[in-house]
Amino acid sequence: MARPDPRSGIRWHWTTPRAQAILSRRSLPQILTFYRELHHLPQEELGALLGYSTSYISRVETGSRTITDIGALRHIAERLQLPPHVFGITDDADGDHHAVIQFADSVLRLAEIVRQAGQAAAAVDELWPLVARLEARAADGHTETDVLRLLARARVSLGVALGHVLPEERLATAARWTGKGTAIARRLGDRSLHAYALRHHGNELRKARMLGPALDRLALARDLANTPEERAEAVILLARAAGSAGHTAAFDSAVAEGRGLLDAASATPLFSEFTHHEVHLRGLAGTGRISEAAALLDRAPYPGLQTTAQWQIISAITAGQVLARQGDRSAAREQMTAAVKGAAMHRLPHQLQRVVRASRGLPEVREEAEAALARLRAAIAA
Repeated sequence: MARPDPRSGIRWHWTTPRAQAILSRRSLPQILTFYRELHHLPQEELGALLGYSTSYISRVETGSRTITDIGALRHIAERLQLPPHVFGITDDADGDHHAVIQFADSVLRLAEIVRQAGQAAAAVDELWPLVARLEARAADGHTETDVLRLLARARVSLGVALGHVLPEERLATAARWTGKGTAIARRLGDRSLHAYALRHHGNELRKARMLGPALDRLALARDLANTPEERAEAVILLARAAGSAGHTAAFDSAVAEGRGLLDAASATPLFSEFTHHEVHLRGLAGTGRISEAAALLDRAPYPGLQTTAQWQIISAITAGQVLARQGDRSAAREQMTAAVKGAAMHRLPHQLQRVVRASRGLPEVREEAEAALARLRAAIAA
């Protein structure tokens, strides 16, 4: 049997409830026995991994031999890829654990605020070093649940921010990052975190035009939701994906459920009367019901306090598309021009690409959008 590589990456099995209970007792015999059980190792191979004889490992596991030397315990922690504190050892790398957790949580909150304020590029700048730091801690054996939970959130947040600032041909990158966060959330068994990650992963998959997987992830996020707000956010994104895929029945069902949740769920930046209207309007147009979309356009609500700049830009593009298909070129031009200015100011190339596609009958708007997109591409390349 091949000896396990102690530097092979995150040991997910240390995040299970049983493993966490064993680690919390700081019992070296139990930890060694558990490690051998997980890797199907005889005492001889564990001894070879740690540099001890088989008989010595046997005595340690039975408790007839106690290891108290800090150097020896630190060596075992390194070889098993565990943080030293599980053996009662503190060092510089482990001593700042709580500070790292607090710092990471603050950065994630700040990045979310910055992104919702329309500065997604600044959010990316905040999140890159945080993700790198958390990845390094996990690779060094810090697989405590709170570290992995933060890593999952950071990966998802980075993916969402990238989904704002990358052009369409590179949106798969954003989906990969949200997918990495979803993988951790699933392994941790945290239902709320898993639902959160699935919502954003499904939405990034939709933007990358991977509509089948997007619908699957968003349906699961809806089913895992613990609160009306979680379910509402999943449902609105599910409606968005179903409309993009042209799945009329699934779209209508999700829109109807979302309408029912407007009273049950508190408004969030993702789910509100304004965002529900935009998703409904775009889905009607996407499923070929232009007359219904035009009637709905006349009932557009005002943006609320929760409505982000990006949602207002998205809504302007959608309204412009419907107006253009109605033949109202003047009103369509007004909406599209406002969207171009907003997308350029907030560095949203994906939205500029939407304008380019939607303004074929508006050459001056299309030219302005293409020029703004070229400037953003140059900035991204630099």
